Amino acid sequence: MRSLFLKIFLWFWLAMALVVLAHSLSTMMVFDKGAKGFVGGQLTMYGLAAAEKYEQQGKATTDDYLSLLERKTRIHAFLFDENGNELSGRKLSPKAQEMVQTLIAGGEENFNQTARTDYLAKWIDTQSGKRFIIVSESERPTGIRLPFWPGVWWAQLIAVLLTTGLLCYLLARYLTSPIVKLRAATQQLAAGDLSARVGAANGKRRDELADLGRDFDNMAERLQNLLDSQRRLLHDISHELRSPLTRQKIALELARESEGEETEWALERIEREADRLNELINQLLTLARLESSTPVIRDESVNLKHLLDEIALDANFEASNRNRTVRVVASEDCVVTGNRQLLHSAIENVVRNALSYTAEGTEVEISLRSEDKDESQEETSKVIISVLDRGTGVPQAALANIFRPFYRVADARDRQSGGIGIGLSITQRAVQIHGGIVLASNVPSGGLLVKIILPVTSKQR
Repeated sequence: MRSLFLKIFLWFWLAMALVVLAHSLSTMMVFDKGAKGFVGGQLTMYGLAAAEKYEQQGKATTDDYLSLLERKTRIHAFLFDENGNELSGRKLSPKAQEMVQTLIAGGEENFNQTARTDYLAKWIDTQSGKRFIIVSESERPTGIRLPFWPGVWWAQLIAVLLTTGLLCYLLARYLTSPIVKLRAATQQLAAGDLSARVGAANGKRRDELADLGRDFDNMAERLQNLLDSQRRLLHDISHELRSPLTRQKIALELARESEGEETEWALERIEREADRLNELINQLLTLARLESSTPVIRDESVNLKHLLDEIALDANFEASNRNRTVRVVASEDCVVTGNRQLLHSAIENVVRNALSYTAEGTEVEISLRSEDKDESQEETSKVIISVLDRGTGVPQAALANIFRPFYRVADARDRQSGGIGIGLSITQRAVQIHGGIVLASNVPSGGLLVKIILPVTSKQR
């Protein structure tokens, strides 16, 4: 039996049947244990009525009353005087006579059971002061007593089985339906349909199976995004590699056909394109290393103030030939724990990107500030590194994409600037590894503001 639905259905149905059976058995056991007390209380009332009828109306009326009692209650009763003489004229069984003699010999009540019959004998005291003995014989039904009416027990049994079967069917279907839908979505995903989802199929369910479906949808969406990114990355890599290789090929042909200065120019062009290919490959390897797994972060203290001063000094030296400057406008002495090389690369990529797009005669502003822990909001202390350029900024729709590998806002302009579109992707991944985030926004006065937010482990002032 491999069907989970069938297993759940049959097991629940069997459980319901066992509950009904257990209830029947417990009812029978309680009845048997309580037979003496129940019959004893009823028998006292019947005995008083029979004794009063005997005193007032005689033997015949007493026999009629006891016969009526037998038809209504299925209790075969006898009335005796205090000497053990039967007063109703009914035929006695040896066991009933024995119960009377035992009661007369001593005791207020005598109860006995045989395989099929319960016997009970009790003393009855009337208002006239006379004493009588009432004896009852009641047969116990054989077999299991089901809690059904005797005449239509089979119809009630079928109704119970059908009702429990329907309830168990609905319950089993409710439990297995999300699993069936999840299996179908998994098969679609395995067949290559990355758009397969189960969220809509689960409707408004809020249980663990619905959570499993939502987790599957998140996994499928993540997988689809990764594969889409992989396809886009392969396309962009092939495009980026093809361009310098084409230029190298053209320069090589020119070098073969030229002499003197033209040959020197072609060789310089080949060298420049080779350097660009080498830079592209190095950045691709760095990005691949960061994306493939989380690098082990060395437990070293990194003074961000010193790191920013070093990066700004190098960038400003390069910017001096391009009529631009790089300056740290505000700084605090903050220390974080992490990988200094990764943090240096992450910040430097942002600064170099800002330097490429800031207008001539302007400066790239770098600032470093800290924010203390807010205990009311349970936030940790953090540092914010801001890099502001004075360029044209980025269209609002493109802000969310500038950290994608090879993404360019203006393809021709970015190629002219020399960028290959991987630096900001490396920055984002490196910052994420350190538990931080990177944000980009346009400023009203013009330019792009990039913020690197990192958690602080210690702060020195």
